[in-house]
Amino acid sequence: MGNLITLVVATRNRGKTEEIRGLLKGFNVMIKNLDDFGPIPEVEEDGDTFDDNAYKKASFAARVLGLPALADDSGLLVQALDGAPGVHSARYAGKNAGDKEKCLKLLQAMQGKTDRKAAFECAISIAVPAGPALSYEARCEGLIADKLAGSNGFGYDPVFYYPPDKKTFAELTMEEKSRVSHRGKALTEFKAEFDKVLIWLQQHLPSQTKLKCEDMKNDQESD
Repeated sequence: MGNLITLVVATRNRGKTEEIRGLLKGFNVMIKNLDDFGPIPEVEEDGDTFDDNAYKKASFAARVLGLPALADDSGLLVQALDGAPGVHSARYAGKNAGDKEKCLKLLQAMQGKTDRKAAFECAISIAVPAGPALSYEARCEGLIADKLAGSNGFGYDPVFYYPPDKKTFAELTMEEKSRVSHRGKALTEFKAEFDKVLIWLQQHLPSQTKLKCEDMKNDQESD
């Protein structure tokens, strides 16, 4: 079965962590997130694309912690707002704004607009301490609702209406959402290749050389 690999989800968001942990359940991997470690500086998400930001977060966490790390960057692109909030989705209503504030600001910006088309996009990056990374991307199309609905999920889920299910993402269960969401699709592709990903991780993780007692003694005598 091979050695158990620790994979750090480079986030403190419990919703994201549980979503990823659920999708990778049954694989030879232990999922942790940044809350399992000491204070870690925040990465400035100033990339031009979701993939840029995902790689920055995954690579930084991998190098700091010395463990493989997975990060995603996702956002909502609204057609009537010329693609906004886009890569600025997390900070759309201000750095410390909560999910409800972001949703309300979006609804205010959409007042009077008949074109409600929108899409969630997600990029996932899996990086190792040495630098290399794997990437997965996916998209989910829907509409901006007229008001908040549902209490599940996080982010813009309460205002993202998914026509095939006739519900907002926040009205779907985690399992229902994972089957159709941008992150769910990207993670499903990642999951389908996870056996290969595990091999890739093992090939790129630093090997730990075991020192014999004599070697340690010789090192101490040469100091």
